[in-house]
Amino acid sequence: MTSSSHVLEIDGLTKTFGERIVVNDVSFEVRRGEIFGFLGPNGSGKTTTIRMALGIIKPDSGSVRVLGEQPDRKLLNRVGYLPEDRGLLRKVRVMDIIRYLGRLKGLSSSEAEERGTELLHRVGLYQHRTKKVEGLSRGMTQLIQFISSIIHEPELIILDEPFSGLDPLNVQLMKQMLFEQRERGATIMFSTHIMSDVEELCERVALIADSRMLLYGSIDEIKRDRGASAVRVRASDIPASLLNGRAKPADGVMEFEINEQRSSESILREFLDAGIAVEQFELLLPTMNDVFIEEVTRARYLS
Repeated sequence: MTSSSHVLEIDGLTKTFGERIVVNDVSFEVRRGEIFGFLGPNGSGKTTTIRMALGIIKPDSGSVRVLGEQPDRKLLNRVGYLPEDRGLLRKVRVMDIIRYLGRLKGLSSSEAEERGTELLHRVGLYQHRTKKVEGLSRGMTQLIQFISSIIHEPELIILDEPFSGLDPLNVQLMKQMLFEQRERGATIMFSTHIMSDVEELCERVALIADSRMLLYGSIDEIKRDRGASAVRVRASDIPASLLNGRAKPADGVMEFEINEQRSSESILREFLDAGIAVEQFELLLPTMNDVFIEEVTRARYLS
């Protein structure tokens, strides 16, 4: 794949604060037009990596290319960024801060106000436009930062824990707006430790923990590489040996974990030996939550 197909290229980034290595030789690429998940537990180095990618802090070693170029102030007008920390001026009115941030990204005052008005309506906050930021809830402030990150219709949108502080309705609204941004041609990267959001939004991910890269690639490939973790069976009855004290399900569907003592073949054999007809027998791949826990636990055990 050519470099032009990547909007963000991270190569060997390393950063140390004092004697603590915060990011250790991290490398990955974000492809044009995708929603990319940057995963890791709290304190893993995600935010520091993002800040180095945006030129906010300098790496000790390694390189970054954004939209095919070295990041600078002019280039970053084509990028939208939602930081993890709330960074809005608390004594400033909502529309004033949106207009100001839009102008910083190259919009005229009237363009920023027009787009800001449209986006405030979209997230249900137009009636709060004259309030000062300090009068908003945490979730409202997050939505204001989000619309400020997309107001200039950037080519690359980088969001650091974007759903933090949002209720389920606003999480769903933000996800819908992210899909719309991708439809217009934007590339999106967001950091998170919430795996259900990753499963819903992303095709590819990078996972870091304790400053180091653990995984990078397609979610489907990552799951397939691990093999099935369980089977789902629909049958007219369940062998007593498999019930293990559990009640029989009303719909005849049960899931059985695959482990060292029990393979998918042995589970099927128990149904056949009991003379029970099997209507459905489905291998279940691990969830990203399973993968996350396994990889991070292993990395911490080995460190």
